[in-house]
Amino acid sequence: MEYFINIIHHLPILTTIISAFFAYFILKRYNGKTSSKHLLWWGLGVITYGIGTLLESYNTLFGWNLIVFKLWYIFGALLGGGPLAIGTIYLLFGKKAGNFSVMLLVTAVSITSVFVILSPIKYDLVDTAIFNSKVLGWQDIRKVSPFINSLAALFLIGGAFYSAFKYLKIPNLRNRFTGNLLIAVGAILPGIGGYYSRLGFTEVLYAGEFVGIILIWFGYKFCQKSDGNIFISRNNQESEIPAIQPE
Repeated sequence: MEYFINIIHHLPILTTIISAFFAYFILKRYNGKTSSKHLLWWGLGVITYGIGTLLESYNTLFGWNLIVFKLWYIFGALLGGGPLAIGTIYLLFGKKAGNFSVMLLVTAVSITSVFVILSPIKYDLVDTAIFNSKVLGWQDIRKVSPFINSLAALFLIGGAFYSAFKYLKIPNLRNRFTGNLLIAVGAILPGIGGYYSRLGFTEVLYAGEFVGIILIWFGYKFCQKSDGNIFISRNNQESEIPAIQPE
């Protein structure tokens, strides 16, 4: 059992490497289509995802560190899937809604981050082998991340399921149904892991992050396989505003 747990503690290293390659491919595509804000925010979302797992990797390799822990909480617990969800908002609801969501996320994360930085630490609860948010002295801070991540999940996961349902009705675009389904499931897993992490089982978070980023990347690739250029709007008509469809 100890050997198995040790393997899980090293999963963030692989997750970080996968995230780095994934972000590179997304941002490379954005570089050729700078008007596609969803690609920019998806790329940034994968980068913040990777930063979180990079900090987890540091803890596994070098041990617990106060600064690294607080950075992990900001990038992992607070930002979470926020940037990825913003990419979805740009896709589904357009530029104004996307810009507004950016303002809200930046404001909420910036203010809460100040409290995370200033919060004392309950060193008697520190597990040097793994990060745990229960060590924060100001526990009210932990009430913010579920709120941010619940809203992010609503748009990211909900948007993916919505698009999967729409593409299911188009025979020659069934691959986009599969892709969006994979994206939705991949986005759910870190959320489940985050819930168990707040209960003290951070190993579940590590496993969820690893499997989640793989499923999201597979989903992204599946959505790219179509030769057609059909976008689905909320009124089921072809539109220039796509649903979840990485380009």
